[in-house]
Amino acid sequence: MSYILLLMSWALFYFIHSVLASLKIKRNIHRYMGKGYKWYRFFYALISLSLFVIIFFYGATIPTVILFPTGDFGEYMALMLSGIGTIILIKAFKFFGPLRFLGLPLHNDLHEPQELIVQGIHRYLRHPVYLALIFIYLGFFLYMPTTVSLVHLVALIIYIPIGIYFEERKLITIFGPAYEDYKKEVPSLLPKFTR
Repeated sequence: MSYILLLMSWALFYFIHSVLASLKIKRNIHRYMGKGYKWYRFFYALISLSLFVIIFFYGATIPTVILFPTGDFGEYMALMLSGIGTIILIKAFKFFGPLRFLGLPLHNDLHEPQELIVQGIHRYLRHPVYLALIFIYLGFFLYMPTTVSLVHLVALIIYIPIGIYFEERKLITIFGPAYEDYKKEVPSLLPKFTR
């Protein structure tokens, strides 16, 4: 039962994450909040981070089963994968910064000119943050191969195609043909290294 609750918690987290990031919801909230909307991204990040931490802490309270012994090689692989994921994450944040991602400084993202980022790591794949998370979660699972960390990983893998679908609908609305052309040329998660 605890694993089902954990999976449902992730489903709720990803649902809230996608809904609050949608243009329709953001525009409705902007109409309601007016000038106060500049706080939206900050509170969105705060809610997401809080739920994320709560879910991981809840997972840590669940009695779990070790699925296989790790050993030195497994630990090295885990650290290597997590390291690769962290590097990809840093590269992905290079063009807009982690503080901007957290909504700082406070800003109204609906009224600011948007730039389609196609340089750096975005030249090779459209969703580097999702790829980074796969590496990090997989590394975490190999380092701690328990049923709980497997649920964390499975929930992420189930969500990623859904998240990409809704994110790309929003990006096509914002950037139009420019994003559609980018989408045709650049793979989603697995780089081709031919550009």
